[in-house]
Amino acid sequence: MPSSPVKRALLSVSDKSGVVEFAARLHAAGVELLSTGGTRRALEEAGLGVRDVADYTGYPEMMGGRVKTLHPRVHGGLLCRRDNADDMAAAADQGVQMIDLVVVNLYPFAQTIARDGVTPAEAIEQIDIGGPSMIRSAAKNHAFVGVATSPDQYDAIADQIEADGGLSDELRRELAGAAFAHTAAYDAMIGEYFIGLNDQGPLPPVINTTLERVATLRYGENPHQQAALYAKAGAPADAVVHGEQLHGKELSYNNWLDLDAAWAAAKLLPSPGVAVLKHNNPCGAATADTVGEATRRAWDGDPVSAFGSILGFNTEVDAAAAECLAEPGKFVEAIAAPAFSAEAIEILTTKPKWRNNVRLVRISGASAGDPRVLRAIDGGYLAQTPDGAADEHDAWRCVTDANPTAELDAELRFAWAASRAVKSNAIVLSRSGALVGVGAGQMSRFDSVEIAIRKAGDRVRGSVLASDAFFPFDDSLLSAHEAGVAAVIQPGGSKRDQEVIDACNRCGMPMVFTGRRHFRH
Repeated sequence: MPSSPVKRALLSVSDKSGVVEFAARLHAAGVELLSTGGTRRALEEAGLGVRDVADYTGYPEMMGGRVKTLHPRVHGGLLCRRDNADDMAAAADQGVQMIDLVVVNLYPFAQTIARDGVTPAEAIEQIDIGGPSMIRSAAKNHAFVGVATSPDQYDAIADQIEADGGLSDELRRELAGAAFAHTAAYDAMIGEYFIGLNDQGPLPPVINTTLERVATLRYGENPHQQAALYAKAGAPADAVVHGEQLHGKELSYNNWLDLDAAWAAAKLLPSPGVAVLKHNNPCGAATADTVGEATRRAWDGDPVSAFGSILGFNTEVDAAAAECLAEPGKFVEAIAAPAFSAEAIEILTTKPKWRNNVRLVRISGASAGDPRVLRAIDGGYLAQTPDGAADEHDAWRCVTDANPTAELDAELRFAWAASRAVKSNAIVLSRSGALVGVGAGQMSRFDSVEIAIRKAGDRVRGSVLASDAFFPFDDSLLSAHEAGVAAVIQPGGSKRDQEVIDACNRCGMPMVFTGRRHFRH
């Protein structure tokens, strides 16, 4: 038998999903129902016998409903320790009846502040006071009281009450943990809102981040590691974490990492643009007049590395793009895009076998993203603002005697955009709006240049080179010129900038300084 029977329940919910059906099961099991306001009316309209909390407390709701459950007869009934003689005597003296189950979910603060044009006054009215107070009282006294904060919990609670007349110790502890996590997330969200109101910027003295597990993954980066996917409380529906999987087997930890990187890379490119990612780095990227041509040219950037890749599109995946990816000898793990045509889905989900499993993930792309980026270190986190702002082309300046032609200028812009998605030290070579060589993650910038040149092969001639940070020496520039690079773009800012500029002038190779670095560690 359970150690805590349920004879009386208090129900007061904003989200009324399933509450009438749940209350009906409680009522049929002999549980007395207390309720307030709209919840009480919903239960009465369903023909359930329910007692108004105001009738129980002997005190009416007041101040527009701000004060209704903040009463000793409510919290006494929740906090009373049934095995404590003094508590029970005090309850008897004051006419406090035991409340064995609280069913509460909170005012819709998140939905309110998500509305366009919502005022602080409107937001403040959606800060629940009585609800969190009852949740915390019930959760503190979970040795005797159950607390439900989500419709997802209703069936498990009703099943136990119907079977045993009460709730087990294990379930009450589980519910208490969920309840404290729920109120913590609610308060964190309100705190974030006030940080915004007070204009404390994206890096305030305290950051409250609440994460909710939305999926348990098969394993982490390696099979011996456990992994799960969490969504930030209040994350918009159009965020990557809420991407809609249209087809394919379960996404893995590495899939999620690469999908996020592929989506971010594609958004940097002119539309239609396609990025081909492998191990969190682009091995190909392209823009063209059509998405089909952009797909082909992105794949051809490094077709060997592209095998088993993850792709990001900044426009709808159409039949032509799908046909390109479905060609013999190609294999795709996953695709992130704002939309997929019906024809594309048909092509990408039909045999051979890999297409039965390819993950197709639709992401709307409207999300503004987080105001800060967090990265874990031992015992804490680093926080920074995201590197998401568009580059100001008007601030760029050509620092060499030779100026890039209009055609080269357009190519430099594409290469610079693509370089932002590559891990440092990042070097990209592009030609005709497509990457032809990438050097990523090397300890030496010179090594990244040499890798990019080797990857490009004969395509290096006439290409442009983009570097995410400055060149400390002229050796990389001389090597690039010798290979056939036509122009260079980099942030500048080295003590030896003049040496590098002089080397380019000797070679007759135009070079543009952007004045902004884009490291990705």
